[in-house]
Amino acid sequence: MFRNNLDMTMKKETTPAPRRGRRPGPNSTRHLVLEAARARFASDGFAGTTIRLVAADAGVDVAQVMQFFRSKDELFAAVMAIPASALERFDALYEGPDEHLGERVVRAFLTAWEGIPEESEPLMATLRGAFVNDQARDQLRAFIQSRLLGGTHEHLEPEAKLRSGLAASLLVGMVVSRRIIGVPMMVAAEPEELVRIIGPAIQKILVP
Repeated sequence: MFRNNLDMTMKKETTPAPRRGRRPGPNSTRHLVLEAARARFASDGFAGTTIRLVAADAGVDVAQVMQFFRSKDELFAAVMAIPASALERFDALYEGPDEHLGERVVRAFLTAWEGIPEESEPLMATLRGAFVNDQARDQLRAFIQSRLLGGTHEHLEPEAKLRSGLAASLLVGMVVSRRIIGVPMMVAAEPEELVRIIGPAIQKILVP
């Protein structure tokens, strides 16, 4: 009898009490959404990812995701740490006349990757990571092509995808040669000089 009482006492002392945690707050919910989005973008890519899928992966409602991110683009930008101002810069590319599209695209890329640190540093980190990380490479490719495809005409599909890929290759090469490899003549060139020379090539690709 004494031994049974002793065993029961020891069990009571060694059994951990149930943890009483608080409900997840806004910060923890946002963190769950971002973690789920990173995994989903990595596995399904930009096109295959939806707000509903991310919400399900995070175990939250769609409305909770939309509370923090107004669109899939904003969620994607947050995953890559791209500021909203950079998104707006790219989204404004197609607001002007088509005959100056090439110049606007080149200028936007140079401004984004070489402008204020709040925009350029996250983009450069993503660009550098794309050389060694499959997820960063896939995300960067999807982001750039989605921005360029925004202004191509629907009747050019699937040619529009090829054209956006060619333009992306030229634009990323321009940034890599200036900011990562450090090709002397590219580093020395003024941004507007590059806009003048590369702009017509991008124009020819995107607006045939």
